[in-house]
Amino acid sequence: MRKKTFLYVFFAGLSVLLIAGFVLRQQFYGNAVKTERELFVSSRADYRALVDSLLPELKHHWAFGVYARRINLAETFKPGHYLLERGMSVIRVARMLKLGMQTPVRVTINNVRIPAQLAQKLAGQIDADSAAIMRALTSDEVARKAGFDSLTLFSMFIPNTYEFYWTVTPEEFVERMKREYDRFWTPERDALRKRSGLSRFEVMTLASIVYEETRKTDEMPRVAGVYVNRLKKGMPLQADPTIKYAMQDFGLRRILYKHLKYESPYNTYLNKGLPPSPICMPGINAIDAVLNYEKHDYIFFCARETFDGYHNFAKTLREHNANAQAYSRELNRRKIK
Repeated sequence: MRKKTFLYVFFAGLSVLLIAGFVLRQQFYGNAVKTERELFVSSRADYRALVDSLLPELKHHWAFGVYARRINLAETFKPGHYLLERGMSVIRVARMLKLGMQTPVRVTINNVRIPAQLAQKLAGQIDADSAAIMRALTSDEVARKAGFDSLTLFSMFIPNTYEFYWTVTPEEFVERMKREYDRFWTPERDALRKRSGLSRFEVMTLASIVYEETRKTDEMPRVAGVYVNRLKKGMPLQADPTIKYAMQDFGLRRILYKHLKYESPYNTYLNKGLPPSPICMPGINAIDAVLNYEKHDYIFFCARETFDGYHNFAKTLREHNANAQAYSRELNRRKIK
């Protein structure tokens, strides 16, 4: 009888141990992440902030705490962007944070006119704040390492979508953009550039004007051809977008005579040649349009009075004045000031 009792107790205890072991194993190795989520851990966050953002996404909080203490996660976690996959265990999650096994983020840069705007856009996509990014974008030292100066560095950025680690520093971002810039300038593009007699910097600057003049890709080579003709003739470019840039008034809808007198090195009505730097970050379509500029005899163009985004082109001032008057009449009729 005693032997049977002993066996019952033994097997009961063994069962409890097995069940407890299974439960414990499930706590550490079982499914812990409820649903797939992104986790952003800032370099400015402490461990408490990490735990507060992580635990709502996890089951088995106790097991996570135990394992985190075992691997000293509080002192060793790495900031970054992490992908929490559904069903991950607390051990996998903790190790991922300890080893810094980040998932890259996609960073898009486009439709930017000035470095401050670029800094603000980047701050919403990487961990660095806009002030730190702005310091890098205007730093003589950072620019010099890339082969530019603080004024011309902005011409280096090619609009596109890139993959970065979320914790990339502003300086590392600039270094990567230099590699992308070098990759963009293929031997084929450089051969086309030499046809125009422009440097890479001049191509980017002219492309910025073309991009601001028209967003019609099929018209860009013709607009670029007008400006190349003016440069070759030694004529002022007289590009209205440079007035907006000079005045830093990008909402200006109508350029008036008084605006043309605004004193600035960017005013291409008062100054011959290209402005000191790009007036925006031109799209790749505008850059390629300058490289493949259309050869023609046009030296004037004016927005169509149909407001369809296209332009009327002219070879003589007389033709251009007629086009400009038609457009001006339509502006007046629509009460655009």
